[in-house]
Amino acid sequence: MEAKDIQKTRTLLQSSENIVITCHKGPDGDAIGSSLALYLYLKKQGKNATIIVPDDFPFFLKWLPESEHIILYDANKETANTIINNADLIFTLDFNALHRTGDMQEVLSNASAKFIMIDHHQQPDDYAEVTYSDTTICSTCQMVYHFIDALEDINTLDTDIANCIYTGIMTDTGSFRFRSTTSTTHRVIASLIDIGIDNAKIHQNVYDSNSYNRLQLLGKSLTNLKVIPELNTAYISLSADEQSEFNAQKGDTEGVVNYALSLQGIKLAAIFKEDQNSKLIKISLRSKGDFSVNEFSRAHFNGGGHTNAAGGASKLSLEETVEKFISILPSYKKELS
Repeated sequence: MEAKDIQKTRTLLQSSENIVITCHKGPDGDAIGSSLALYLYLKKQGKNATIIVPDDFPFFLKWLPESEHIILYDANKETANTIINNADLIFTLDFNALHRTGDMQEVLSNASAKFIMIDHHQQPDDYAEVTYSDTTICSTCQMVYHFIDALEDINTLDTDIANCIYTGIMTDTGSFRFRSTTSTTHRVIASLIDIGIDNAKIHQNVYDSNSYNRLQLLGKSLTNLKVIPELNTAYISLSADEQSEFNAQKGDTEGVVNYALSLQGIKLAAIFKEDQNSKLIKISLRSKGDFSVNEFSRAHFNGGGHTNAAGGASKLSLEETVEKFISILPSYKKELS
């Protein structure tokens, strides 16, 4: 963070008592981990902090400390709107455009509170009083660590905060295997372990708590895997009926797209999921090397993210969305070769 932003943040925190923390729709480990870490830090500073997220988060994150106090906007709109309207300060974590909050966009856009953004995605919107944006950092959780450090409060970190930060870094780096994992990331991780976290247990809580149905759904996903070898592309599609057959829960398909990307020679991978509630096709994209799925998704699927990991959506049917995806690929043949 720049010195001017650190000072502005201090001023905003000193003048604010009611603080809201929010993240993007479909919260993942980084979104929930960073929100809880910041929440726990602010509570230690004597602030009245509240986490409000657009919708529910995966069951394998519900062991995180204080997660039971998170308010789900889609289930508690009236209460959540009152809290947001009475807030002095709003932190937006792990996203950089208000439309990423879905139904929360309107109340956030009309809020009288000041905003602080902490995010590592590309091309941030200009809505915050303080914008802490760094696309070179692997996760928003690592940014929250640096944020607390910049405020000279790193000594306030305890095992609860450290557990939350570690979880977000671990999940957003694919257990530290992605290119975004730097030597600084490992130094942060080392300091969290020194605080007293049990890193092996965190990994077990997140990755080793599969249900039978979740593994069956994974099997179905792999059965549906298709490869376009001449374009070094692989994709998976899942209909609403297929997800219902295996009683799919929030987060059950997280990471499945990486199986497609793991195929030898594959440079671009995608998963297309039919969502009955939103009537949209949810899309997750992954890539290797310098092929930017952020630019690809922004150009064709109203999404965005990082160079090698992005998301998007389509209002077409599942079949039409897949057909559109396949029809676009030849124009990227040079980049995918």
